[in-house]
Amino acid sequence: MNIILRAAGLIKSGPERTLVDDYLKRANSIGRNIGFPIISESAVDIRAAKTRADETQTVLSTIKPGDILVVLDERGKALTSRQMAQNLANWRDDGVRNLVFAIGGADGFEPSALPAGAVKWQLGKPTWPHKLVRVMMAEQIYRALSILAGTPYHRD
Repeated sequence: MNIILRAAGLIKSGPERTLVDDYLKRANSIGRNIGFPIISESAVDIRAAKTRADETQTVLSTIKPGDILVVLDERGKALTSRQMAQNLANWRDDGVRNLVFAIGGADGFEPSALPAGAVKWQLGKPTWPHKLVRVMMAEQIYRALSILAGTPYHRD
């Protein structure tokens, strides 16, 4: 199963870019051996979008039937890292081809524009800057794959 981190906005350079790249590189190294051949990032330019619904549609424009879509949303379910890992393993074992983690614009996703089957997760109760959400999600993908691979990275 391929994992795509699809996020509104661009990070051209700086410490956040370095961290995202590092965690995705680590995730790719582990993922190939446990059924996750490609872990990638897709930055989406939403500057032309006029409304939150337009932003949502732009970010989600590449979702295909059969993909699992997980949107990061403050009203989503909070999971532990082990629960995230178990979800990834279940989807992989169910034969899902692509898992897309989506991060919306500054005002989040327009609920009425989300597909019916979208899964909503949150990264805790605080409001986080979008660049940090991207870093944290890249790290959580790496952490989940590390758990599935049985490496000592995650400690309970």
